[in-house]
Amino acid sequence: MAKDDASTPAEPEINKNTVETAESVHKPTVNVKGKDKAAELLNSNERITVTPEENKRVLRKIDLVILPILLSVYFLQSLDKTTLSYASVFGLIEDANLDPDSDQYSWLGSIVYIAQLVMQPIVAVLLVKIPMGKFVGVMVFTWGVILCGMAGTRNFAGLMATRFLLGAAESAVAPAFIAVVQMWYKRGEQTNRNASWYAMLGIVNILGSLLSYGLGHIKSNALHSYQIIFLFCGLLTVVTATAVFIFMPDSPMEARFLNDHEKLVAVERLRMNQMGVASRVWKWDHVLETFLDLKTWLWFFMLTAVSIPSGGITTFGPLIIQSFGFSKFQTILFNMPFGAVQIFATLGGAWLATRIKMKSPVLILLCIPPIIGIIILMVVGREKHNRGVLLVGYYLTSFYPGISPLIYSWSGQNTGGDTKRKVTTSFLFVGASAGNIIGPLLFKPSEKPKYSRGLRANLGLFIAIVVLVVVGMIYVKFLNRKHAAARERLGKSAHVVDTSMQNKASDSEDAANAEASGVGDKAFDDVTDLKNEDFIYLL
Repeated sequence: MAKDDASTPAEPEINKNTVETAESVHKPTVNVKGKDKAAELLNSNERITVTPEENKRVLRKIDLVILPILLSVYFLQSLDKTTLSYASVFGLIEDANLDPDSDQYSWLGSIVYIAQLVMQPIVAVLLVKIPMGKFVGVMVFTWGVILCGMAGTRNFAGLMATRFLLGAAESAVAPAFIAVVQMWYKRGEQTNRNASWYAMLGIVNILGSLLSYGLGHIKSNALHSYQIIFLFCGLLTVVTATAVFIFMPDSPMEARFLNDHEKLVAVERLRMNQMGVASRVWKWDHVLETFLDLKTWLWFFMLTAVSIPSGGITTFGPLIIQSFGFSKFQTILFNMPFGAVQIFATLGGAWLATRIKMKSPVLILLCIPPIIGIIILMVVGREKHNRGVLLVGYYLTSFYPGISPLIYSWSGQNTGGDTKRKVTTSFLFVGASAGNIIGPLLFKPSEKPKYSRGLRANLGLFIAIVVLVVVGMIYVKFLNRKHAAARERLGKSAHVVDTSMQNKASDSEDAANAEASGVGDKAFDDVTDLKNEDFIYLL
């Protein structure tokens, strides 16, 4: 975190060996109306010096409370969404009288994302105005009840209706989690946290496969196997929702697990993020800037491009494996390594991006295995002796889940202003939803075993992502040069040590010695990144 303006009187002496952030100890006198809620907390307290020891202790407490909630809820959301693909292996298409030569099964995959797309404008407003913890708890409970209701559906119309409601209830979860991570963590900490909950997709492909394998063996005269799967997962979600409602805090300023001093530490350590915490004030100028910002559209098209393969493979993945010549139970078991590769790609990509402090090169790297995997699936025949090669190709495509969380992190870390952040995130989920709608429609059960149309489209999309990432890198560098020039015109240092990306003690010494007079003053003013010359964009 950068030092305050040099003209501030009585600035305390900095201990280079222990100080991570050095702030002056006067009380702000500014009017906090319309600013971030964190400004209200800081307005009534003296600014504090956050030592590495305090930072580490508070971060540990945050992780112990926030991360288990994020991990468990996203696991259940991923499990609940993928129950459709597991159910397809256990006779959903036949038992619900779906026409295998039509797009009915594909539409069951797409309808969830249509609902999410429709809900995103509402979600953006609610994320700004409603306390976060209560909002997430209610939405989790709602989708659990709806999933239980899916156990009573026995035809295409009933499945479509419940799947639409399921998508509407789930639409807030991922945007809310992006906002939660931005609210609690420094920018250098966000990528790994986002990847942690997103990695639940891989965990679901492992444990969900085992769960479906076990539930699929249950014999019942009253319920089909897919109905048992829906009912079990729905009840598990309802129980979890109660814990979320009770234990998930609305913000660092309202966290019961932190004492008063720890709340100040939790907020102060976020200053150099230049992103604020939560304002709960809707600002239309932020909305306008969101759609005029080129970055927004670059990330939108990246997420749309990666979500088309995601939607198709999520819905048709088990059917693709089955097309290699495996039985339904073999198919479920062979889907498990797909999840293991997802976990490796998601967590490994986040680790590498955090280590090199850049996301764009890692995004390009993660596109290479899916490109190779899709080419293998396109050119290799479906003869029995080719099963091993086909499985390798299929598993290579499973690197794609590592791409989405890095795009969300890249976007979130490069967007300032509470309303702008949440509108941007919701708009990106519109792109993700649109991609997931299109993805399953590129595949048809009747096109097995090659599914050539869907594979060709997916290959082109991964290549397009690489091109968009390169354009994004160029634009971010341009914005950094523009802000450096603006700081220089205002008498500030053009070069700023970005302590939001630093974690080591030596990095703190660099930040303490940086001549960046006045940098950080606008951190909790709830201004957008384009209007804050102190904002540092990340590659």
